[in-house]
Amino acid sequence: MTDIKRTTEKHLMVFSGRAHPELAEEVSRILDTALVPTSAYDFANSEIYVRYQESVRGADCFVIQSHTAPINQWIMEHLIMVDALKRASAKRITVVMPFWGYSRQDKKHKGREPISARLVADLFKTAGADRIISVDLHADQLQGYFDGPVDHLMALPVLTDYIGQKYGDQQLCVVSPDAGRIKVAERWAARLGGVPLAFIHKTRNIERPNETVANRVVGEVAGKVCVLTDDIIDTGGTIVKAAEAIMEAGAAGVIIAATHAILSDPAVDRLKNSPAAEVVITNTLPVPVEKQFDKLTTLSIAPMLARAIREVFEDGSVTSMFDGHA
Repeated sequence: MTDIKRTTEKHLMVFSGRAHPELAEEVSRILDTALVPTSAYDFANSEIYVRYQESVRGADCFVIQSHTAPINQWIMEHLIMVDALKRASAKRITVVMPFWGYSRQDKKHKGREPISARLVADLFKTAGADRIISVDLHADQLQGYFDGPVDHLMALPVLTDYIGQKYGDQQLCVVSPDAGRIKVAERWAARLGGVPLAFIHKTRNIERPNETVANRVVGEVAGKVCVLTDDIIDTGGTIVKAAEAIMEAGAAGVIIAATHAILSDPAVDRLKNSPAAEVVITNTLPVPVEKQFDKLTTLSIAPMLARAIREVFEDGSVTSMFDGHA
């Protein structure tokens, strides 16, 4: 005998950072496991310390962290968690970031600008990540920024099922906030039963971030309940101006639906005072109590994350969750 043969069992371990532990706890419950006990705290100079209280040697590790504000702190903690796993001999490390921090900085608009979304991908690869799972990437090309598998999950089934159940008996129209998201809006329209499609023609001044001008609605929205979809609500300026333009075009009502609710000031005030009857989001990012309001509905993304984690762990197909769409 010149070798030793041993059959080993795969074992899954789920870890959570401190940014959004409620989401990670829900995912672990669905997976019928518990989060790995972790010691994490900040030193006096704001450096971050992380240590796992169980052995992770040979484990298939999934590290969940939402890149919410303060975003730099939570990305750094995420990187440190991955590094700790690599140095503790984890077999495979999958970064689960429901919202990819810096994803809007995915290309250069002017000379001497960074492509920060690529930098984030490179940092996780350097830290030791083997795979990334994320939800509704701001741009599809982000999948190519990471040198390894990237599972691009879509909140579309979660959001459209809710919209369809609540508003399916009304005359609906799906509206894209700009021409660039038409393909996503087409999937929404198909999922809601082939309803009509429209989009907002808008302009953006690259010198003034978070500001757009909704020029006009392209498509027939008069008399219809319009579902205005987007991936991110940050300050709310773009989506609220689009909702106002839709109502001015004669729509019967507007429902705003988005995956990532950053809700930077003054988003809450804008959404409260907007013509939208309801604002539907997911919990990819935490929404503190002070930012919740009456017409805000939050849907859980945890079942989808849990299924994706199980598919990866069992060497199944993640794209099968979305009819082959990547």
